[in-house]
Amino acid sequence: MDTDVVIVGAGPTGLLLACELRLAGVRPIVLERRPEPSDAPKANGLGGQIVRLLDHRGLLAPVREGSPYAGPVPTYPFAHIPLELSRLGDDLPLDVVLIQQPRLERVLADRAAALDTEIRRGHRMTALSQDGEAVTLTVDGPDGTYRLRARYAVGCDGANSPVRRLGGIGFPGTTDPGVVLLGHFRATEATGDLYEAPDIEVPGHGRLQSGWNRTPRGRVIVTSLHPGVHMAAVRENDPPPGAYDDDAPVTFADVQAAMTRVLGGPVPLGEPIWLSRTTTQARMAEPFVAGRVLLAGDAAHLFPAGGAALNAGMTDALNLGWKLAATLRGGAPEGLLASYATERGHAAERTLLQTRAQAELERLEEVADAAIPRLLAELLTYEHPLRHVAELMSGADARYAMTGADPHPLAGRVVPDLRLTLPAEGERGVAELMRAARPVLLDLAGDAELRQAAGPWRDRVDLVTAGCARPPARAVLIRPDGYVAWAGDTPDGLPEALAAWFGTTGEMVTATPGPPARPAR
Repeated sequence: MDTDVVIVGAGPTGLLLACELRLAGVRPIVLERRPEPSDAPKANGLGGQIVRLLDHRGLLAPVREGSPYAGPVPTYPFAHIPLELSRLGDDLPLDVVLIQQPRLERVLADRAAALDTEIRRGHRMTALSQDGEAVTLTVDGPDGTYRLRARYAVGCDGANSPVRRLGGIGFPGTTDPGVVLLGHFRATEATGDLYEAPDIEVPGHGRLQSGWNRTPRGRVIVTSLHPGVHMAAVRENDPPPGAYDDDAPVTFADVQAAMTRVLGGPVPLGEPIWLSRTTTQARMAEPFVAGRVLLAGDAAHLFPAGGAALNAGMTDALNLGWKLAATLRGGAPEGLLASYATERGHAAERTLLQTRAQAELERLEEVADAAIPRLLAELLTYEHPLRHVAELMSGADARYAMTGADPHPLAGRVVPDLRLTLPAEGERGVAELMRAARPVLLDLAGDAELRQAAGPWRDRVDLVTAGCARPPARAVLIRPDGYVAWAGDTPDGLPEALAAWFGTTGEMVTATPGPPARPAR
């Protein structure tokens, strides 16, 4: 056996998973086919629960450094419908951090290096097979072809995942027949900076609106989330024959010509930084876990509306890391690794629901006098529908199933951002207790009976006694990924939850009941 885990892909999901495994004492090998980190700004930010979860690992501060905006947003688009989140008062449910993907990858690569993680760049996996004990990978590296044998392999290698394909894992779903050209452009003196002054006049069309600009021939969007950088996309309803060649790289002339055909005039874009073409897909791998081959990120799911992929993939990594490490150490509860597929599959289904709804609304908007978008926009002015959709977009609505017949309302959700008072340490946030990626049992009432019930698990669960101005329960058990495994006012159910997620006491064995098989909805 060469290593315990091989991670294929050094994007944000693969790098974060490597960091999680290292925190748990596992040494993965990360394979990345590109010889150098990509500078393509494919994603522009993070939003939703992943922002809070990065704070649990102390990663939020470096991610926010230099960001043009980081914090809760008062308004956010759901397709073309603006969600007026400011209507919800001070409790805004959607945090965002604007950061381009190359910089995000640098932050995560720096953390991986600080944790002494082995990342092999310029190493491309070409073959994969598995047996009952291990996965064998064939790799083409700078010094030739070699083989790696690992107990597990995780595909974090994108939408066209070779790990998924070679592992024989299906990827059912749909592909939109339309093609979108997109790119990032550096602002020039002639174009001005849209981040500072969003104002574009197109000859033959007029002033561009914020969001998508639709004509009978297609739609165009030009915007800016980062100073000095414009983002643009164009989709034609009926492009001329030969307009799109999948085998040729996209050129600036291609983008400009498509925009001119759609709008009737050229768009001042600036100097091209990165150009690409994409097709909208809605897919989910079946299954996420196939023997000793696992999938995370875009290899496991694709969503038809922007802004969801990074958040879902990085949350996959946080969910998988501690479970895979516990399985490798031995004595993990039965079903622990399978719960990764159950929980994150459920979350992916919820994300597919809201992104598919957005994609369908975008298509309906092109129909004259479409009633559904207008009615939905009206409904989303009310507090409860607005909060529901905002939580769906943030990922907060996906509640994992936990032990017990009547779990506490917190169970299965990300732990709230509690402010705690610790003896001799003063005030701290709950996120500061999660830096080491270990389970934490919060005793918020100084309950000796509760501490006695949890005592047999002290070798693997950190017991923290703290004061809290508004405790949600007398005690809260938090998994390493930040989700509440149990909460209550008495020790009832606590030993069962500890055993279900962190194994039996004494000698570590695998005979205890595992986490529930199906998620709560």
